Amino acid sequence: MFAVFVTFEYDEGFDRERLLGVAEHAKGAFVGMPALRAKAFTIDAGNTRATNVYLWESEEAARAFFSPELSERVTGLYGVAPRIEFAEVAAFVDNAAAPVG
Repeated sequence: MFAVFVTFEYDEGFDRERLLGVAEHAKGAFVGMPALRAKAFTIDAGNTRATNVYLWESEEAARAFFSPELSERVTGLYGVAPRIEFAEVAAFVDNAAAPVG
C-alpha cells in the first residue's frame, strides 16, 4: 500500500468554510475510485493548512493519479499550490473491518 499527503499551506487567505466546501463537493468523486483504498480531507486551522491523505493499493496507482494537470486544478480549488509527498505504508490497521465484540 502507498500513501500520498497533499498539503496546502496558507500564509494568508486561510478559509475554513471554503475548505469544508471543497471537501464536501469533491468527496463523491473518490467513492469507488479504482485502486484508492481511502481518502481523508483534513483541516488544521491552528497551523492554517489543509492536508488530504490518500491510501492507494500501489505506488503506480498513486503516482499515475497525481499529474501536473491535477496539481493545477487543486491549486485553483484551494487557492495555493500543494506540496505532494509519497510514502510507502509499512502497516495499516483498519478498525472498520474488525468484528465488534
